[in-house]
Amino acid sequence: QVQLVESGGGLVQPGGSLRLSCAASGFTLDYYAIGWFRQAPGKEREGVSCISSSDGSTYYADSVKGRFTISRDNAKNTVYLQMNSLKPEDTAVYYCATVLRDCSGSYYLYEYDYWGQGTQVTVSS
Repeated sequence: QVQLVESGGGLVQPGGSLRLSCAASGFTLDYYAIGWFRQAPGKEREGVSCISSSDGSTYYADSVKGRFTISRDNAKNTVYLQMNSLKPEDTAVYYCATVLRDCSGSYYLYEYDYWGQGTQVTVSS
């Protein structure tokens, strides 16, 4: 069964850190780019970051650049999103998704093949 499972979300104070994981089962992530997305209440889903499979190139939304880092461990079939200096506006449900192409500046417009169920990130004091 093909599945993506996000984990690592939770409640954190402003300025804190979290590391999200996106673990795949039933298929290998080796040939897929992985995108991270988020959706806050009452807002549209937005692209956060993307990492390619061929060369590991990465892209970030301007709102998270310099604070978030995406990485992948193909041996563990897992992609990570390290989130530092978190702000209340980062509060959202975070999703990972896979696509059979490399990332580009318009990664958030791609049609992704598989999606995880999401993990809640809440940044609040």
